[in-house]
Amino acid sequence: MYKPNSMWTWSFVAVTTIQAAIVLAFEAYVFGLFQKDLKGKHNNDYEHTIPTFLTLYIFGFIYQLILVWDALRLKNTIQIIGLCVYNLGLLMYAAVQMAQIDDAVTGLKKQDAIKATAWTAVKPFLIAIPCVIAVGTVAMSFVARKLYDEFAWTIYKHISADLRMKRRYLTYQIYIALLKFDFFFFLGFTIQFVVIVVDKKDIEFALTIAAIPVTILILVLAGLFTRRESFTGMIAIIVLYFAGLSYFLFKLVRMYQDTPRAHRYLPARKSLTTFAVITIVLILTTIVNAIMCASNFRRGLKPYIANRKVESEEEKPNMMEMPNLAHGPVPSRMTID
Repeated sequence: MYKPNSMWTWSFVAVTTIQAAIVLAFEAYVFGLFQKDLKGKHNNDYEHTIPTFLTLYIFGFIYQLILVWDALRLKNTIQIIGLCVYNLGLLMYAAVQMAQIDDAVTGLKKQDAIKATAWTAVKPFLIAIPCVIAVGTVAMSFVARKLYDEFAWTIYKHISADLRMKRRYLTYQIYIALLKFDFFFFLGFTIQFVVIVVDKKDIEFALTIAAIPVTILILVLAGLFTRRESFTGMIAIIVLYFAGLSYFLFKLVRMYQDTPRAHRYLPARKSLTTFAVITIVLILTTIVNAIMCASNFRRGLKPYIANRKVESEEEKPNMMEMPNLAHGPVPSRMTID
């Protein structure tokens, strides 16, 4: 079981944990105020807005802490940098949340479903949340730079490949990191869609629920086919990526059509749009990287991926390093550019 073993690894864990604790406490308090100010049950879509944000933030920050542990355990500088970008995504979502809840309160006021003072009560906390995440992002970025320096020596000691092989391995690790972040944004969009938009009696609800395990399976197989260098599997996965891209483009366009169905998206349209756009960008990036990984198949990378071994507790293999291979000569060592 990995435990942080330096000042900067502990610092990274501390920053992300404290940020998660503060933001989730604020979200829970906002949820409590919102529920207290509601006037009975009106079966209004706007009532689901804050519970959805709270659910998504709980999922988002718990998943972030898992990725933090995973990145530090593997000394994966790519994933650590990705976590800083991930935090920026949470910051964007926090900014959208404020506007979304303002719209929800306004809609509920028109129906006399919430107290007139509700927005005044929750606004300070909604302003504080993006501020906390912004400070957390700056702190994470600073510590990430220190971790890059700290892990560089380990990388230097373990790399045993030429420059071309190092680049292939880096491409592979970027792809695996992208799959981990894809998971959150795919699921984040689906959670919002299910909670806020979809009628449980609609066939679309069942299809959306079914998409969750299918998405998880696709991402797991994507990593597996890459490790095994399966051209057939990668082609199938890339086709599925394009299918997913079509799905999110379809949802994005339909949200802004002037139709009765599109009006169901209003309570969550801003947040759904944010997640849809981020997910579309991620899918496109993942497709490009998947093609690059497939082009590296049968070029000697597989043994480096398959034969990674832990040499000691202090020096576990990292996702940025090339592991030593017993079956081949060791070229001169290089530092990460």
